[in-house]
Amino acid sequence: MVNFNSAVNILEVVRVSPPSSNSLTLPLTYFDLGWLKLHPVDRVLFYRVPELTRCSLITQLKSSLSATLLHYLPLAGRLVWDSIDTKPSIVYSPNNDDAVYLTVAESNGDLSHFAGDKPRPAIDFRPLVPELSVSDESAGVLAVQITFFPNQGFCLGVTAHHAVLDGKTTAMFLKAWAHNCKQEQECGHIALPLPHDLIPSLDRTIVQDPTGLETKLLNRWISASNNKPSLKLFPSKKIGSDILRVTYRLTQENIKKLRERVETKSHDFRSRLSPPLPSTFFGNCIVGSGDFDVKAEPILEEGEGKGFISAVESLTGWVNGLCPENIEKNMLLPFEAFKRMEPGRQMISVAGSTRLGIYGSDFGWGKPVKVEIVTIDKDASVSLSESGDGSGGVEIGLCLKKDDVERFGSLFSRVE
Repeated sequence: MVNFNSAVNILEVVRVSPPSSNSLTLPLTYFDLGWLKLHPVDRVLFYRVPELTRCSLITQLKSSLSATLLHYLPLAGRLVWDSIDTKPSIVYSPNNDDAVYLTVAESNGDLSHFAGDKPRPAIDFRPLVPELSVSDESAGVLAVQITFFPNQGFCLGVTAHHAVLDGKTTAMFLKAWAHNCKQEQECGHIALPLPHDLIPSLDRTIVQDPTGLETKLLNRWISASNNKPSLKLFPSKKIGSDILRVTYRLTQENIKKLRERVETKSHDFRSRLSPPLPSTFFGNCIVGSGDFDVKAEPILEEGEGKGFISAVESLTGWVNGLCPENIEKNMLLPFEAFKRMEPGRQMISVAGSTRLGIYGSDFGWGKPVKVEIVTIDKDASVSLSESGDGSGGVEIGLCLKKDDVERFGSLFSRVE
């Protein structure tokens, strides 16, 4: 690993509002409430555009962001929960000067280093993503940071409150913003409306709650906050300088070999409900599933290929359990599991998906050369995305200590 030092200087923080629009109040669903106090999701998209000037970049991104927020009003609002409200809601009001905070920064670092695959200090990515303001009664929904790398390009850091939007909604918003920005560059203005698949559905009446799951989730969050409503997030661990970020890749050929051993399928939960939610539904529609008592040693110690098959069999069982009848059980399970989790145990989760099409976010300067989910440095998460080169492969992101990176790399090499 090459050591390198870079500085990120904040130049300004501006507020970006949608064009003239009405107020909006959007209640959270039980899908949203499951993520209420968990840390936001931070993404950073890197673009290589050596000829780009900072002034042109900021002007076009700000203008197109404003136009996009007209369709995505909740992102310009705030998450609100006070003692009067029975549950949190997203509230946007132009009278309150609600807006998205956009940070403009400049880095003297090497964009290629950030956008690479080899081990890099995870802590170096933190200055590239903005923070959300959070208090007991109010929380920011979305924050954006544009970091300019002179004569190299730029990166776009996006921090999203997980109780407001999931990865699919985030990707839909980014592609809508990119669509509008590209239109402005090509035509001097936004000449065409957003495609239907990029216009979010804000209808919350289609998410039914016959068993009172919302109330059960809220009661558990209140119990975890000294018996009072609070939007304050659970604390995240500090990122040590010994934690490295690394990307591994599976090619189509690798995936084919793995599929020859086992065959499994998974689907977005929007299509699993009855009736199914529209694919453009704004908000969360993901439910966790897994085993909070599984041990890693048996999987690692089993004979050639058997550990992999055992892991896939477990995953297949979890995926098959993702049916509407099990939503409540799966959403309440983590609360009980955390209470009995033994010291030294880790919860490993997956961030992102290979189906989001995040590399399709072309703002008019080409597709991103790399996308990172920065959030995985805060816990034992694994990030997944489609391969940015369009080859049909998969990118796997990890944040581990040096020894663990080397150990994982040796295990991963068996797949190649």
